[in-house]
Amino acid sequence: MVYTANVAKHLIDIDESALRAARAELGTRTIKETVNRALRQAGGSDRSRVKRSLERLARAKFADRGDAWR
Repeated sequence: MVYTANVAKHLIDIDESALRAARAELGTRTIKETVNRALRQAGGSDRSRVKRSLERLARAKFADRGDAWR
């Protein structure tokens, strides 16, 4: 498979503060990695993060709701 089969180059302006925030949130190191991961998440193809979040929620121990009003 040729690397460029599913890849295209685009010249765009990127908000630097948004890029820094995205890198921090996603834990990415490069612009390319950050943009690709953000696009996958926004497009719904990065389901692993959602799956991990749901699994973490399922394991969470919550207080008894009967005492919530107090």
